Amino acid sequence: MSSAATRTTGRDQFWSVTEHLEDILATVRPLEPIELQLLDAQGCVLVEDVTVPLSLPPFDNSSMDGYAVRVADVAGASEEYPAVLTVIGDVAAGAPEQPHVGPGEAARIMTGAPLPPGAETVVPVEWTDGGLGEGPVSGMRARSASPEDATGQVAVHRPAEARAHVRAKGSDVQAGERALAAGTVLGPPQLALLAAIGRATVRVRPRPRVVVLSTGSELIPPGEPLGTGQIYDSNSFALTAAARDAGAIAYRVGAVADDAETLRSTIEDQLVRADMMVTTGGVSVGAYDVVKEALESVGDEDEEGAGIEFRKLAMQPGKPQGFGTIGPDHTPLLALPGNPVSSYVSFELFVRPAIRTLMGLEDVHRPTTTATLQASKGLTSPAGRRQFLRGTYADGEVTPVGGAGSHLVAALAHADALIVIPEDVESVEPGTEVEVILLG
Repeated sequence: MSSAATRTTGRDQFWSVTEHLEDILATVRPLEPIELQLLDAQGCVLVEDVTVPLSLPPFDNSSMDGYAVRVADVAGASEEYPAVLTVIGDVAAGAPEQPHVGPGEAARIMTGAPLPPGAETVVPVEWTDGGLGEGPVSGMRARSASPEDATGQVAVHRPAEARAHVRAKGSDVQAGERALAAGTVLGPPQLALLAAIGRATVRVRPRPRVVVLSTGSELIPPGEPLGTGQIYDSNSFALTAAARDAGAIAYRVGAVADDAETLRSTIEDQLVRADMMVTTGGVSVGAYDVVKEALESVGDEDEEGAGIEFRKLAMQPGKPQGFGTIGPDHTPLLALPGNPVSSYVSFELFVRPAIRTLMGLEDVHRPTTTATLQASKGLTSPAGRRQFLRGTYADGEVTPVGGAGSHLVAALAHADALIVIPEDVESVEPGTEVEVILLG
């Protein structure tokens, strides 16, 4: 971790949240751009502006099912005195040729079909008798069931202004305009636009591949019976889902037992499919903190100052943290605490911005706001530590969820915000303004 190596460190030093995040973001680099098929590019970030090669729509077309007519032929039309026109044929979407509409004539036209030559406007079929010689109709009969409706006569019961119910060529976007800007995240609407202008592929930064693994001999997968001293592994599920929510392609690895060699081997096996690795557990000062044992002495021979460094941060929850690079490609690895709330808070503060940086996004942080604290009593914070408490946010107010403890897993399921108490504030009273990180 080259940027971190320039700092003077001591074993008992406490690093700030800002310092730790700065070192992470200084090390992580956006992934190299690649060309992808449209559907493969969903969720990716554009690396170049996309210009429209042709106008949309590419021709004047009807926005209604009805009849293409000349304005003068339907002027003054009413149900009592309808304008009776000769139907000369159909104009369907995709039809290679269109009939020419002359005086006293109408062409039956379908939604999306080109406005035929000679026609000036479109009257909806509901304004006509549909060629049946009776009152207004609600729709057209299917062409296959009634081909004769494309000829004969139609009575129009209402007038139409010029170009009524006509989508003009280029009314959506003009040729030469910028369709999408570099930095755009490609979702369904953006992919639809790319397809509409004829793009089959697009140049993007790929979604980063994030491998998540938890450590602890006490962890077993959900669905299996618990033995003495065992608990279910929730961290790997939470962090894998969080990585996907951040935009990554995330892979969950089953919990690794408290054995340093097994952990090193597992990490080496997973590096082939990882742009980033995230571990949870085993980073504190206990005798069985296997991540710290396995990785503290691991370095990157090809890069001076690289490797995994473990720190104490001036924050709660989430004091023990590790970060660096590992393997021949210098893959970033973030080692998070094992407590479920600590690991999730750490993910939001450190891993999510790193994932968004890999994606090539400019704004990698969650939105923040200020809110009035709604609580039955004040919130206290450890001296010299920044504290992050779960809360619910609505209409400028935030309410703590689950109290101040960091071991409340259920509180995560009901929180949509983190309440931030600065390290220089020992307590916050109800009714005061606090900083809030919005998780929704």
